[in-house]
Amino acid sequence: MENTVRTEKGSCHCGAVEFEVDLENGYENVRRCNCSICSRKGAIMAAVPLDRLRVTRGADKLSLYQWNTKAARHYFCSICGIYTHHQRRSVPTEFGFNLACIEGIDLAAIGPIGASNGAAQTLVSAGP
Repeated sequence: MENTVRTEKGSCHCGAVEFEVDLENGYENVRRCNCSICSRKGAIMAAVPLDRLRVTRGADKLSLYQWNTKAARHYFCSICGIYTHHQRRSVPTEFGFNLACIEGIDLAAIGPIGASNGAAQTLVSAGP
């Protein structure tokens, strides 16, 4: 049986940032995270290896947000503020991406949404 790669397109709200993800087995590692940023943004994410997500338009419009250990790299559209994707701290060889950015997606049809416990990760103190 051959693996079939399906390419999905996504974008931020204003359309300034567009990206593509290559999915070998459909949406994988679908989850919400309870870390401080993810719990506030409320996004449902999936994951792909780094080489399977490409920003096809508007890379210059992306803003990078990092904090604490600066291991994770969170990308947002600098115009409309929508989170599109991030390089994961827990698995730095993967991008997590915002499923709500995928063209024509029906989030209700995704099925069970897992949870990741990003809040349980050890944090580095910023002070003395």
